[in-house]
Amino acid sequence: MSHGNILEIDLARFLDVASERMATLRGARIFMTGGTGFVGKWLLETLLYSNRRLGLGVSVTVLSRNPTEFALAHPHLASDKALTMMGGDVRTFTRAPGTFSHVIHAATDVAAHSSPIALFDTTVSGTLRVLAAARDAGAQNVLLVSSGAVYGQQPASLTRIAEDYPGTPLGLDSRQAYAQGKRAAEWLSVTGAEEHYPIARIARCFAFVGPYIPLASHLAVGNFLLDRNTGKPIVVNGDGTPLRSYLYASDLAWWLWTILLDGVPGEAYNVGSEEAISIGDLAHRIASLDDGIAGVSIQGVPDSSRPVQRYVPCTRKARETLGLHTTVSLDEGLTRTLQWIRQSAISRHPS
Repeated sequence: MSHGNILEIDLARFLDVASERMATLRGARIFMTGGTGFVGKWLLETLLYSNRRLGLGVSVTVLSRNPTEFALAHPHLASDKALTMMGGDVRTFTRAPGTFSHVIHAATDVAAHSSPIALFDTTVSGTLRVLAAARDAGAQNVLLVSSGAVYGQQPASLTRIAEDYPGTPLGLDSRQAYAQGKRAAEWLSVTGAEEHYPIARIARCFAFVGPYIPLASHLAVGNFLLDRNTGKPIVVNGDGTPLRSYLYASDLAWWLWTILLDGVPGEAYNVGSEEAISIGDLAHRIASLDDGIAGVSIQGVPDSSRPVQRYVPCTRKARETLGLHTTVSLDEGLTRTLQWIRQSAISRHPS
């Protein structure tokens, strides 16, 4: 199976569950920020695939700091006639020509900033600029891609965290720039009536796995999969006890498009899986993929006096009000992502 075939299968699965909703985008003009990141690439893949299969006649303009670099890395996306790349900074970009029916604000690359102030400024100033651009372009349908980080630290006693949880990140912790910026972005996205900004739907994203996942970053699942692919022992830098959950990328895209198209303006929806797994168990599960025997090295020692760290959403709102659910299990998602990593390497270095 080739790299392209893996995506084709995922995209076909996406359309199996999302075709009815995607059909409502017929003739849409979409403006997107963050289209070159993990989330953005999945939104583009699913939109352009739906456009080809359903004959939607959509167009999408994507703001990027480096359109040339994106085109070189992903020529199958950049060459699509429905896509226009636009160079610029999310904080200062000039208005894209024409009107737009939908705006998706998915920018803010956590790993791209060395300064907490720069990250916070990009998140907040960028959101203001996008909201102003949406207003000027006549767009009434806006999606803000936010994060579960807005809740702050999840209490160990709270198995899954819901949208009405009133927690916040620690106010004096400089490491919380991303979380604080997303909280401010959410506030701006629902309180801009005096400036005639459209009211956004908000997607609070948790953790994911799938093609395009960064492999050498702050994301444990990507690092573990990279180690597994290269045959190295999987290294867990902590004690392995924190709990996470992982939604597969094609489900992520389905959930985000549904929130944009059917969600209520001014409301937030958690996006993620409810299946919790410890980081240590995740490492062992990845080590055993395809009957593998890769070793796992957990560097830290669990301390029973400390509460277990959780980052697991409650998705009842998305399930009950939007009809969303999980179509790809964690084991299948991990296996498919590992296959994608292997076949991507083959496509870059053919024999």
